[in-house]
Order: sequence, then C-alpha cells, then structure tokens
Amino acid sequence: MKQLIDERIREIAARAALENDLELVHAQIVGASKSLTVRVFIDKPGGVTLDDCSTLSRKLDAILDAEDFIPGNYLLEVSSPGLERELYSLNDFAKFSGSLAKVKTNTPIDGQKNFRGRIGSIENDEIIFEDKTRGTVRFPYSAVAKANLEIDLEEELRRNKS
Repeated sequence: MKQLIDERIREIAARAALENDLELVHAQIVGASKSLTVRVFIDKPGGVTLDDCSTLSRKLDAILDAEDFIPGNYLLEVSSPGLERELYSLNDFAKFSGSLAKVKTNTPIDGQKNFRGRIGSIENDEIIFEDKTRGTVRFPYSAVAKANLEIDLEEELRRNKS
C-alpha cells in the first residue's frame, strides 16, 4: 500500500511541478503511520525560490486533501534538493556528469563500497566514476545504494571571486 501511495504522490507532484515550470526531483512518504511526512523536492534552472516552494505546497495540499488517499494526518514538505542533493536516478548521474559526488554501493566493487570523486559518464546502465583514491571505477546503477553531490569548494571560491 505504501508503494501505491508513493507512486500516486509522485504522479501528482510531477504534474503540479510541470504546471509551475518546475522539475520534480523526488517525492516520497516517510515516517510511521501516526506521523507521516510527504517530502517533495523540486528544482529549476537558476534554483528554486521560497515562492516556488510555497506555490507548489499550496497546490499539492489542495490536491492531496481533495483526493484523500493518505491514511491519517501527514505533514507536507516542499523544498529544494539542496547543494549536496541526493542522486535518485541514472538520469541524475548523467545530468551531473563532471560534478563531485560520493557514492555508496550495495556490494563491494573491487573490495570497496564507498567512493568519492567526480561523476564521469554513463554508458548504458553503467556509471564511470573518477574515484579520488582508485582512479576510474565502473559500476552498474543497480549497485548504487546511495549517492549525493558534494560541494566543490574550490569551484565555489573561484565563482565568488568573479
């Protein structure tokens, strides 16, 4: 049932985001049945504003209340994915090719499960990753347990000096 609710929330959030010229990054429902939280992460070129979050939150709130498919009370959170955003799909890896990231795999890849470095490229369903300690590593997307972008401090400092 939770999976069906998650899917319906994603469908509603994706449609509402698109209608507001936003990209749905991720949507999920978390927590126990007495304290559920619906989390929706959105983005757009140039970044998300507080107004974007407020507008989408009001729209989602109205739709979710009208459809009333979430059992019990819930808290709705709409926000930006942040600078160290989680990577939720193979498309995210492709979109952020060249960016710093940290990746944890489900099983060891050549004896290692944690990688830090730059996302290289994508070939079919494989990620080519430039790990800081091991060099070039390849692993299938299905091996990824969790992945996040990391802030490139040197790049941020250069950008702020400009």
